[in-house]
Amino acid sequence: MRAVLCKAWGEPLVVEEVPSPAVRPGTVKVRVEASGVNFADTLIVQGKYQVKPDLPFTPGIEVAGTVVEAGDGVTVAKTGDRVMGFLPFGAFAEEVVVPEDHAYVLPDSMDAVSAAAFPVAYGTAHGALEWRGRLKRGEVLLVHGAAGGVGLAAVEVGKVMGATVIATAGSPEKVAMAMEHGADYGIDYSRESIRDRVKELTGGADVVFDPVGGDAFDQSLRCINWEGRIIIVGFASGRIPQIPANILLVKNCAVLGLYWGAYSDRDPATKRTSLELLLKWQAEGKLKPHVSHVMPMERAAEALAMLTERKSTGKVVLTTGA
Repeated sequence: MRAVLCKAWGEPLVVEEVPSPAVRPGTVKVRVEASGVNFADTLIVQGKYQVKPDLPFTPGIEVAGTVVEAGDGVTVAKTGDRVMGFLPFGAFAEEVVVPEDHAYVLPDSMDAVSAAAFPVAYGTAHGALEWRGRLKRGEVLLVHGAAGGVGLAAVEVGKVMGATVIATAGSPEKVAMAMEHGADYGIDYSRESIRDRVKELTGGADVVFDPVGGDAFDQSLRCINWEGRIIIVGFASGRIPQIPANILLVKNCAVLGLYWGAYSDRDPATKRTSLELLLKWQAEGKLKPHVSHVMPMERAAEALAMLTERKSTGKVVLTTGA
């Protein structure tokens, strides 16, 4: 089978023939149709992510395809089922082996490209807003990076949960994208002050979803409401902000982190309940994954560059031609 390989940190990716992985008890072997591309993938190939595989390795953490073999003891899926799944790495390949805890049978209405774009973005959004942010119906949710994969998912999930959503993005076109996916208000931070506009629109934010960090986080502290919650899920801006503790004290607010991937080991049952609910919402038409670019697996390096250079909206997905 073919797979994308990272042979040295920060070096160009290559596609080569590698042995097909062997199914093990408690796992399913999937013939991959599509793989989601995430910002985490751009970090892992540089050796800058929490997970640092031995070289050479295959990047990619999201897959969708068809089960071709189920290992002993597997109950969540059988041969022939269409599934989505996630891995620490290894998804940019024609075949992968996925632990059954990380495999989900797809609704009939969901195509492989949408499924490959789904688990990380929507799982992160729901985990941040439900588990960490405790978002309540009627509260004001401020979403940064709202035209990106995880930000756009947070806009949609926030609306389903009953929030008033303010979306921030770096251009009028990206703001319009977030509005199309349900945001009540949009802020173009390249031309407007996030703090000032949030104050004008709603008086403040109860919950902030922040995959950006940097200046966006600094502005969030200036417009968070009393007892508000800021949920950090990443630092796409490249700057990890420093938090002035006096502001937390005066506003009685909280800053919380979400590393969604850690729940695979620490609380897989909660993760499954969340994703099964999200798949139900998707089947009901409440969630609509947006994929701006679909590219063949051989263009993996270009796909990663699109994320770092902010040339995409929603998700970028690689396909195998299967």
